[in-house]
Amino acid sequence: MNTSSDAPGRTGMILILSGPSGSGKSSIYKAAIGDLGAIEFSVSCTTRAPRPGEVDGRDYYFITRGRFDALVAENAFAEHAEVHGNCYGTLKSELLGRIQRGIDVLLDIDVQGAAQLRALCADSAEFCEACEFIFIMPPSFEELERRLRARGTETEESILRRLANAKGEMEHAHEYDHIIVNDDLARAAKEFTELILGLRNHPKRRRTV
Repeated sequence: MNTSSDAPGRTGMILILSGPSGSGKSSIYKAAIGDLGAIEFSVSCTTRAPRPGEVDGRDYYFITRGRFDALVAENAFAEHAEVHGNCYGTLKSELLGRIQRGIDVLLDIDVQGAAQLRALCADSAEFCEACEFIFIMPPSFEELERRLRARGTETEESILRRLANAKGEMEHAHEYDHIIVNDDLARAAKEFTELILGLRNHPKRRRTV
């Protein structure tokens, strides 16, 4: 990701992006990223095994459950959760250095992780000022199921589990600052891009020193 255009005139944002599996989160930010300049993806820790093509330190930090539990005890995570039997967590150190340099950081996390970040915001003015919560909503539950089945990569058991989780996740959409309905990828990506550009220009992003 290009970070040569760090923005010293403003503080960076922590963009918390959530939505059920199949909502199109990855497709939206991949379509929008070319127009957004200095933005980076947070590299999370996970206890799951790497998938083909994934690289440690680039896609995730692949660690043992014992190491993950130790980091939890050290209060090193901004958020952490167990999803589909695996643990995921975002290190505070992955976030603070970037936003202090004016770089926006994107977190693709579930509603459990987002709730923990809200709690962190209540205790930290720096995180509170930086965080923006964005939920990607499918146009309907039926369309979500169609997308999951069209992938052809999930077992029936996995699809049913993801659909059950999706119902619960969508009930939390109202807790987010911004909701984007992904009924059309090009339109949703444009809305996402315009949202981020507008947030960057908000007066609270300007440095005071």
